[in-house]
Amino acid sequence: MSEQRPSVVTPDLTGLRALSHPTRLRILSHLRIEGPATATTLAHRFGLNSGATSYHLRQLAEHGFVVEDEGRGNARDRWWRAAHQETHSRAAQARTPEERDVADAFLQAATVMYAQNLQAAMEERPLLPPQWRAASTVSDWVHTIPASRAADLTARIKELIASCADEPGEDAVPFAFQLQAFPVPGHVAPERAE
Repeated sequence: MSEQRPSVVTPDLTGLRALSHPTRLRILSHLRIEGPATATTLAHRFGLNSGATSYHLRQLAEHGFVVEDEGRGNARDRWWRAAHQETHSRAAQARTPEERDVADAFLQAATVMYAQNLQAAMEERPLLPPQWRAASTVSDWVHTIPASRAADLTARIKELIASCADEPGEDAVPFAFQLQAFPVPGHVAPERAE
């Protein structure tokens, strides 16, 4: 049986800028996890009006993040689905001030969404069965290492998680792995402006 790799998009600068909007990022994440939805369904889910949600969906579609699910709906109800399972950014390769600003804005939006997801998971934790409580963790480790070693460890962790294939089944649920890896704030001298 061949392992199917997730479909990935690496947006250009304008696409990453469009995805840097927190609402668009949440909508895309929802479509990836929960599957196709209408603007009305998403508006209810995120406490928005359907006009605003439709606008965000059109922006996501314009940059190739979502597509209309033509197998569902009718002329009145348009269904949308994620076009890819993962988004990779070129944040580490940003060279110009504009590229860095866009990459940083995207990472800020993603960080806010990750923090909200973690908060929601911790609020739900008391309701989880013991096996899911045991499978979950909120941990941190701090080691003094050079940037090259940090990059190597981060790449190895990402590779390990990426090697995990979906295993649908009666007891299977979407399980989020969020990786945050960074120098402890205040310990790296700022980069000098070019």
